Amino acid sequence: MKKMKFLTLGMCLAVLISCGSATKNGALIGAGGGAALGAIIGKIAGNTAVGAAIGGAVGAGAGALIGKHMDKVKAQAQAVQNAQVESVTDANGLQAVKVTFDSGILFATGSSTLSSTAKTSLTNFANVLKQNTDCDVAVQGYTDNAGWKNSTAEQSVQKNLNLSQQRAQAVTSYLQSLGVSSNQIRSTTGYGEANPVADNATAAGKAQNRRVEVYMYASQAMIDAANNGTLQ
Repeated sequence: MKKMKFLTLGMCLAVLISCGSATKNGALIGAGGGAALGAIIGKIAGNTAVGAAIGGAVGAGAGALIGKHMDKVKAQAQAVQNAQVESVTDANGLQAVKVTFDSGILFATGSSTLSSTAKTSLTNFANVLKQNTDCDVAVQGYTDNAGWKNSTAEQSVQKNLNLSQQRAQAVTSYLQSLGVSSNQIRSTTGYGEANPVADNATAAGKAQNRRVEVYMYASQAMIDAANNGTLQ
């Protein structure tokens, strides 16, 4: 059993290493392999839920066009104040953009009400979304694992899950109020204490885990344009 686990891990690492340069530039190995590789990488990145259900093959050339396009989207998002921006791989193995908003900036502790600073940041970010309507969007809310007063551990977990959903919805609602299409925002989900990015045993770690993430990924229209060679 141990040999099998090591073999499986080795195979996954080999795939990641051999395809690293390709995925970095958005190039793929095709629909079947690309989607499978995307699921592996997406699971490691914690974003397997992000990605359109593609309707056909995505070749290396189309993947490279999407990667180039997403580099432009990333550059625009990096101009937004109080946002951390990085390139990730979606569930289809395609390059996507992850924008993380610290909930310490977005919300007061235990609250889902947007601060004035948050509204300024989201106003700038809404402009990025409206300039890139061929990007689908997923909004994800998270909390730390702090318990709630007069609540059991189980109740605290549920309250944190509810709070994360409320925070994600607050971001989505505000973006829509600024003119971002409801059709563009494909999902708004709260994950509570799940998928921590830092150690909840420290105050600094808890602050990092209280966050909202926004993913911009290739819509079917973008994928079609890339396959047709018309994506700029």
